[in-house]
Amino acid sequence: MLSTPPALIAVVGPVEPPLLAAWVRHYRWLGVERFLIAFHFPDDVPDIRRHELQAAVRELGIIPTGTSTGPWHEHTNTQLRDALRHRAGPGWHLLADADEFQQYPAPLAEVIAQADKSGHRVVGGLMLDRVAASGRLTGWRPEGGLDLAYPLGGHLTHRLLHGDPRKIVLARHDVAVASGNHRASGHRPDADRICTVHHFKWRAGVLDDLRRRVQRFSSGTWEEHTPAVRDEAGRLLAHVGRHGGVINISDPRFAFRRVSLDRMPFDWPAEARGIFTTWRPYAHTSQD
Repeated sequence: MLSTPPALIAVVGPVEPPLLAAWVRHYRWLGVERFLIAFHFPDDVPDIRRHELQAAVRELGIIPTGTSTGPWHEHTNTQLRDALRHRAGPGWHLLADADEFQQYPAPLAEVIAQADKSGHRVVGGLMLDRVAASGRLTGWRPEGGLDLAYPLGGHLTHRLLHGDPRKIVLARHDVAVASGNHRASGHRPDADRICTVHHFKWRAGVLDDLRRRVQRFSSGTWEEHTPAVRDEAGRLLAHVGRHGGVINISDPRFAFRRVSLDRMPFDWPAEARGIFTTWRPYAHTSQD
């Protein structure tokens, strides 16, 4: 007997309404029926932008669980996410940011049934960063879709930013998940069944967001537990600064190639397993 579809848990910031609409459609197509969304807006987000997003999600048939404003401290997302998980109650929880589109090797119900059968209480994913064919951080047209606007997928997060590309994409309700949904202490996902997390972060406007993040964490306006998030943003800004404002898609380290939300990348199980099992936190040096 197949399990109840997981509740989707997400803390959503000031993204563009078409992205949120595409995100909801994607997860409904995967079989998600219940969305628990909380909005959080930094103080500089105009009221009209907040109202547009709140109206857009209601037009999609989803009532936001809550809306908050203020600094986006490093712990803010985790606290809001865990409150949503408590509200969701027993069962499986699907964890996804608004720019993350998960892709599974089998129907979602089968993935969960397999995890239950094998005794795994979490399912893992690996980020695949999606960028424009030019490497530019461009906007996109809803009628064309994200695949058309950002056809290339590669490993930018860990090979340039030195960030953790691993994700906990599904977790039982009583499994605690770390900040950023990267780990669940005491629980190891099945490394042979890693889903693809298409990461559509590298869109128009992201550079300004990263500059604000660096400035506010550096000044202490936003609280941080480690400099990791700020350092990752700085590495991306430095990279595009060296390459004329674009991501260098020809760098072989990133392994950019054409991918699609319609089918898993070629040889993904072996590729994902290799990265998932060997990734280690970046060793900072005095030169960083």
